Amino acid sequence: MLKRVFDFVVALVLLLLTLPVWLVIAVFVTAQDGGSPFFRQPRVGKDGKPFLLWKFRSMIRDAASKGGHQTHAGDPRITNIGAFLRRTSLDELPQFLNVLAGEMSLVGPRPDTPMQERDYPPEIWQRRVSVTPGITGYAQVMQKGGFSERDRTSLDLEYIERQDFWLDLWIIAQTFLIVLRRKNR
Repeated sequence: MLKRVFDFVVALVLLLLTLPVWLVIAVFVTAQDGGSPFFRQPRVGKDGKPFLLWKFRSMIRDAASKGGHQTHAGDPRITNIGAFLRRTSLDELPQFLNVLAGEMSLVGPRPDTPMQERDYPPEIWQRRVSVTPGITGYAQVMQKGGFSERDRTSLDLEYIERQDFWLDLWIIAQTFLIVLRRKNR
C-alpha cells in the first residue's frame, strides 16, 4: 500500500513538473513527420494483466511494418529527435500515466510484451508477473556494459525477492544519476 501511494504521489508531482517538457517534445516529434507524438505498445502487467505502455514516439510512423519490432544500432527508423529522447530517457516520461493508472510502478522489472512470455520457463514467468512492472528497475541500474537477457532476468528475480521501500529509493536515486551521466555525454 505504501508503495502504491508513493508511486502515485511521485508520478503525479513529476508529471506536473515535466508537463512543459512534454509539450516541447510533442511539438518536435509531431513536426518531424506529422505523426502522433505518442507510441503505445501492449505489455503484460501484474498477474498477467495486459495494458498499453505509453512512450514518446522515437521512430518513424509505422516503424514496425518497415523493419520489425526490434531496433538495432544505427536503425534508420529512429528519428533525430527520437535518438535524443532515447539517449536522455525522455521517451519514458509518458509512463507516469501508466503509474497513475496503477498499471506500472516507479520501480520493478521492466514490463514484457505478450510475445516475451515464451522466452521464460513458466515458473520464472509467474514470478515476473507477481509484481507490478516498473519504469526503472534493479536490472537497469546494475547493468554494466554487455548484459545478457539471463543476467537481466536474474537481477529482476533478485529484486522480486528483496524488494522493499529503501531498495526502491536507492534504485530511483541510481536511475537519476545514470540519466544525468548519459545526458551529459
